[in-house]
Amino acid sequence: MSDKSFVRDPLLLAPVMRDPAAPLIEPERYEFHASSAYHFALQRRDFFKFLGAGLLVACVAKEALAFQESGGGRRQGSQSLPREISAWLHIGDNGVVTVYTGKVEVGQNIRTSLSQAVAEELHFPIGKIEMVMGDTKLTPYDMGTFGSRTTPTMNLQLRQVAAAARDALVDMAARQWKVDRSALAAVDGKITDASTKRTVEYAALVKGQQLTQLIPTEDPLAPATEWKIEGQPIAKVDGRDFVTGKHKYPSDQRLPGMLHGKILRPPSFGATLVSVNPPDATVMSDVTFVHDGDFVGVAAASQELATRALKSFQAEWKPAADQMSNKNIFDYLKTHAANDKGEGAQEVGSVEQGLKSADHRLKQTYMVAYIAHAPLEPRTALAQWSGDNLTVWTGTQRPFGVRSELATAFHIPEENVRVLMPDTGAGYGGKHSGEAAIEAARLARAANRPVKIVWTREEEFTWAYFRPAGVIDVTAGVRDDGTITAWEFHNYNSGGSGIRTFYDIPNQRIQFHETKYPLRQGSYRALAATANHFARESFMDELAREVSMDPLAFRMKNLKNERLRAVFEAGAKKFDWGRKKTAGRGFGMGGGFEKGGNVATFAEVNVDKASGDVRVVHVVTAFECGAIVNPDNLVNQLEGANIMGLGGALFEAIEFENGKILNSRFSKYRVPRFSDVPALETVLVNRTDIPSAGAGESPLMGIAPAIGNAIFDATGVRLRSLPMVPNGLPKA
Repeated sequence: MSDKSFVRDPLLLAPVMRDPAAPLIEPERYEFHASSAYHFALQRRDFFKFLGAGLLVACVAKEALAFQESGGGRRQGSQSLPREISAWLHIGDNGVVTVYTGKVEVGQNIRTSLSQAVAEELHFPIGKIEMVMGDTKLTPYDMGTFGSRTTPTMNLQLRQVAAAARDALVDMAARQWKVDRSALAAVDGKITDASTKRTVEYAALVKGQQLTQLIPTEDPLAPATEWKIEGQPIAKVDGRDFVTGKHKYPSDQRLPGMLHGKILRPPSFGATLVSVNPPDATVMSDVTFVHDGDFVGVAAASQELATRALKSFQAEWKPAADQMSNKNIFDYLKTHAANDKGEGAQEVGSVEQGLKSADHRLKQTYMVAYIAHAPLEPRTALAQWSGDNLTVWTGTQRPFGVRSELATAFHIPEENVRVLMPDTGAGYGGKHSGEAAIEAARLARAANRPVKIVWTREEEFTWAYFRPAGVIDVTAGVRDDGTITAWEFHNYNSGGSGIRTFYDIPNQRIQFHETKYPLRQGSYRALAATANHFARESFMDELAREVSMDPLAFRMKNLKNERLRAVFEAGAKKFDWGRKKTAGRGFGMGGGFEKGGNVATFAEVNVDKASGDVRVVHVVTAFECGAIVNPDNLVNQLEGANIMGLGGALFEAIEFENGKILNSRFSKYRVPRFSDVPALETVLVNRTDIPSAGAGESPLMGIAPAIGNAIFDATGVRLRSLPMVPNGLPKA
């Protein structure tokens, strides 16, 4: 096989050649390229030591990096990674199988789905599998848990490792019993000789031995049609611990002698510290004070004492000039594009000729506001030093990325840093960076004691990065019969994910424009696919109305992709598209394809024209992502995505002015409430003939355009800016 493979860049219309050792990093992952938050003036794992006796399986994947974002050391996704990766599985004397993965659990329930993968191929009870996740000392390097990559990459990798382990166990038993391996079967954690009825449990077979086996990826895996554990609605692993409060989140972690830290924040974005005077000795007697460059913080025995000490500081700041407001952000983005002369545009055919041949030409602009991730658990970290060795417990989607940030900040080797990631209270793409970890570690170094940092809600809303705002211009030509002849699509700032159209259009020009931007911005669940699908699917509805066609029929006329057609058809059938609607009601749809997932969302809204109140009353989502690993969890993902998407569609928006966030708490930043949740129905299209893809992001893409199109259907009012109704529609 060639060292290169064809992949589809989200900004391109045709396949491009790239090395699988260089995983694609989407342009809107701004936080991956940002400089370090702090610059301080401070001066190989031994696996058997941790694992003890048992069977250790290292999997060498032939084309490994085509399947997962893994490697070693400090690297960016654009750099070459080693051709060899390793994943570990340990069978303990106690009969428990421990699996090690750099992926992390942030509420998406991959702890369960990855356990299913191992149980399936190892032929082992899932209740005896334990996952060690996101521990940089014990797990293989992994770039991070993002991009809906866990299912298509880590699930597959752990299946390969488990299959290799199962084969090794059968070989071991065959040698011990001096029989042909074909006479043996691995079932439910035991090796059995059918002819003699002799049986041995895996743990008893490997007891006292340490074996390492290298297995190529050609090891055959069970097809989805034969799955016994994968494909089943297995209950959430450790689910009871979460609902009873037994589970310890990062913010619950404690150490003996631990102090609590607080950080002095600038009064506005871009403000620089001129001077700071610590409080008098009466306040500071039990407080550690640190001033290192732009970093100013305190550590004390309680949060209350740390907060009191911080408030007593006398600090002088120099504000930044030319601060923007959310009121003029869209004009700013359009006028500050970095490549506004057309460099980098991807073209097929001639847009100009396509527009000339059209009977109708339409152009519209769509806008998307900055929004916050708003995780229930803000950023938090607990740091402890032992000499020049640092251990940090923190909530992050990129433990190895945070390890790298810590090593860089403190000028120490990465091998001296251990990052542990207890299952965390949500991330949504917003926990890729390690600010809290660095802050806690800097204070812990000064105090010579463990220090814990928990960001306040205001800090999370203000100093974390946001989903990028954006402006999208769309132009198209269409014939009277509904055939789209030309398509031009420009995205300013929000990103390139999901930007290419999946409709069959002969003449296209598609471009993402980087711009200057006023707020810290970065990854968000589904990245810019939400913005690009909102603009595209809203515009498709406008084109359908322009030629007086049913929106579903119009889409199907211009759509050849059978997988996407299938979800539109399945969703329309479940929704009963085409039924009569009552006064004040409207129907709409939106759908698309991204990261291996096909989604079609149908929404019904009720609009009270007298009050302007808009309520989403019914949502149907049809989804297909290949072979389904856990149908119950997939339904949870779809419903959660739709509920989350309600916020960005209807009312979520960051308000800012003069370098300050104006709505930095839940009382001012509107997120979906229980009363906002509509009746949700889901149609799962299970394609056992297609490899499993992730479902953490793509289900989010259809809800906003579906709601917007439904509002137009009910009122005749076209809303082209997200959020659409932060204060309701204008009263009749």
